[in-house]
Amino acid sequence: VQLQASGGGVVQVGGSLRLSCSSSGRTGRPTAMGWFRQAPGKEREFVAAITWSGGYSTYSDSVDGRFAIAKDSAKNTVSLEMNNLKPEDSATYYCASSSTYLPNVAYYTTERMYEYWGQGTQVTVSS
Repeated sequence: VQLQASGGGVVQVGGSLRLSCSSSGRTGRPTAMGWFRQAPGKEREFVAAITWSGGYSTYSDSVDGRFAIAKDSAKNTVSLEMNNLKPEDSATYYCASSSTYLPNVAYYTTERMYEYWGQGTQVTVSS
C-alpha cells in the first residue's frame, strides 16, 4: 500500500489549508485512516482519524473545532481541512492507514495501530 500526501505549504496565521492523502496498491478497504504531525525537535503526534465504515472521527484537543477529516471511499482518499491555523500547527503532516479493526475510533489515535504511512507534507504557518 502506498500513501501519497499533498497540499502542504506556507500560510499565514488564521489561514486555511487542505491536505489530501491518496491510497494505492490496496486490495481491500482500510479500517481507518489518520493524520499525524511532527514538528522539529518533537515527537510525532496524533491529529485526526476517521473510520472507513461509519465515518466516525476523532481529533486531538489541539485541533478539535479547527480541523476536519473526511474520506472519499470511491477515490480511496482522506482529506484534512485545516482552518484558523496557528504557528504551533507548523509541522510535517503524515497520513496513515490501518488494516486493524478496532471497536472504537478512539483507539486509532495511536501510531502503532497503523501499518502504512505516507511520506509527509510540510505545513508552515507564518506570523
